[in-house]
Amino acid sequence: MRVVFAGTPEFARVALERLHAAGFEIPLVLTQPDRPAGRGMKLQASPVKQFALEHGMTVVQPHSLRLDGKYPEDAAAARAAIEAAHADVMVVAAYGLILPQWVLDSFQLGCLNIHASLLPRWRGAAPIHRAIEAGDAETGVTIMQMDAGLDTGDMLLVERLPIAADDSTGSLHDTLATLGGRLIVEALELAACGGFKPAKQPAEGVTYAHKIEKQEAIIDWAQPAVVIERRIRAFNPFPGASTSWQGEAIKLWQGQVGDAAPASSQPPGTVLAADASGIVVQCGQGVLRLTELQRAGGKRLPVTDFLRGYALPVGAVLGA
Repeated sequence: MRVVFAGTPEFARVALERLHAAGFEIPLVLTQPDRPAGRGMKLQASPVKQFALEHGMTVVQPHSLRLDGKYPEDAAAARAAIEAAHADVMVVAAYGLILPQWVLDSFQLGCLNIHASLLPRWRGAAPIHRAIEAGDAETGVTIMQMDAGLDTGDMLLVERLPIAADDSTGSLHDTLATLGGRLIVEALELAACGGFKPAKQPAEGVTYAHKIEKQEAIIDWAQPAVVIERRIRAFNPFPGASTSWQGEAIKLWQGQVGDAAPASSQPPGTVLAADASGIVVQCGQGVLRLTELQRAGGKRLPVTDFLRGYALPVGAVLGA
């Protein structure tokens, strides 16, 4: 079976690696154009491109696949490369470009998407972040037959996974990436022998995982402690939950909901205690004990090390 692969970040690289290791022929890889990154803002190849080039795969990086869009030359070049690949199927994982109908129609077995949620819950760009933020008890991976809608196609394989109480987007991402890589290999093996049994997505339970915006990560201490704790995990590692004190931004990487305590008259955001066990902050409901933090330009530190270099007094009001 010949496979065209389309993906960009680390989540997709894991799937490409598994397909390569399983022996599938991959004549063409599509990935996003190189982007500036790092302190020097130098152009950096995506994880998918890096893996593909290391293994001698042909890489194409169109800005768009729309033949009538802003970059028709890019789209036409991609179309020519896809036709020349003579592939049976396209596998898509966190690619970042919309596939127009001509792409969906270019393969005998269509386009299969690796989606990191239990569809139809969390269609869209940020399913891992949103599942943690919402307090979902479980998530998983859905292998889906792509159609013209946004993650609306028939489901081919689904595997569920519990979300641990301490899972961050980073840790859950890695687990789901590994699961997605295994499932797409199983899916293509099923496709080779005609073993697919597509299932329509339920009409009930549709939610959308909208793209994460940096401004979302600013903590509102008027929210309940349980909500803030989930947001800290959801925005770890990107964009990183944050608050401020005396005009300086502070990143929050880990926290624990405090034990039930008498109602406090202190306003939300007030530091109630600051010692080796954590920085205890009054929330709109309950308290949150912060255990890993980062100053602007500094490193992520456990609370003991953070407080050695940052005098945060009891009574300080964060985010004021």
